[in-house]
Amino acid sequence: MTELKVENITLHAEDTPLVQNASFSLCSGELIALLGPNGAGKTSLLRAALGLVKTTSGKSTLGGTDVTTLSPITRARRISYLPQSRPLAWPNTIRDVVALGRFSHGATLGKLKGIDAEAVEEAMAACDILHMQMRKTDTLSGGELARVHCARAFAAQAPLLIADEPVAALDPRHQFRVMDLIRRYVDNGGGALVVLHDIALAARYADQLIWMKDSKIHAQGTPAQTLTESRLRDIYRIKAKIDGLNIQIEGAL
Repeated sequence: MTELKVENITLHAEDTPLVQNASFSLCSGELIALLGPNGAGKTSLLRAALGLVKTTSGKSTLGGTDVTTLSPITRARRISYLPQSRPLAWPNTIRDVVALGRFSHGATLGKLKGIDAEAVEEAMAACDILHMQMRKTDTLSGGELARVHCARAFAAQAPLLIADEPVAALDPRHQFRVMDLIRRYVDNGGGALVVLHDIALAARYADQLIWMKDSKIHAQGTPAQTLTESRLRDIYRIKAKIDGLNIQIEGAL
């Protein structure tokens, strides 16, 4: 079982704390939703956990190895990362974009064969884009493009996935479709950490919730344990009513 373990990470931008003393772990077979208002430190925590930025203190290990000692190729084979911004440099075909997920395995664009070709085919099939694989990405809707990026991540066949706002700007139907894909990936043995702003969506899909505010993790646990009216008031400064996992937001405080 692959585990990403973050221990007491602190990260600063000059004198400004971005993340303070944060700890969590992500294992195969679980889906974790990272929640919190804008500017809470969520993206900074993800980047620090992956070793993409230098931390002030603390450490992050992947399978017991310090992430800062891993080569980019080794890290990419163990954990797929979908950043918040996912620009495409040119309007390539869906198939070629998904094939980027195999670069860490030594695949060459346009010359896929063997297990690389199989991985790309399987990822496109899982995301229901196999039938349009030769379409150019500049002809796609936001929901279709989101599934293309998911397929690219899945094609890497990494045991873990970190996705920063994978459903941002999508309509409710496409939000469900993308989260269904991630949930299926986890149910098939992967482990996923996703940043979400839709609290109800997080409660519906996630096994664990991590709540951040002001650069700190304030709570961790299952939706049943941590999703409370007082938590929403504290983290988001909103008034809400909760019935089970149903949330009715009544307004800002």
